[in-house]
Amino acid sequence: MRLNEIDYNDSVPIDGYGPGFFRIGGKVVEGAVVVSPAGVASWGQFDDTETLVKLAEVIDVIFVGTGAEIAHPPAAFRKVLEDAGIGVEPMASPAACRTYNVLLSEGRRVAVALIPV
Repeated sequence: MRLNEIDYNDSVPIDGYGPGFFRIGGKVVEGAVVVSPAGVASWGQFDDTETLVKLAEVIDVIFVGTGAEIAHPPAAFRKVLEDAGIGVEPMASPAACRTYNVLLSEGRRVAVALIPV
């Protein structure tokens, strides 16, 4: 078996998650969070589109982790992001973490907005 070291460039991977928190780049962050090429920031969930729209120049798609179960984000939330040119992919937060890490390791222009499990 051949093992390859993954290079995330300047971005940080999501190392883990648990009830109410995420471990990102070796640090524990509590509550909802956005991880992007701009760094790690708290997120006001679906009422906070401004934080995500600011990323339009550096990302193509954002994975929206909706907690323990998949849920559809409000239509107004999706419309604001799509109007800014950002693709929106909702999924359960554990799946969003994994998908973000894989695409980040491929050098893709991605971000993730996560609601804790």
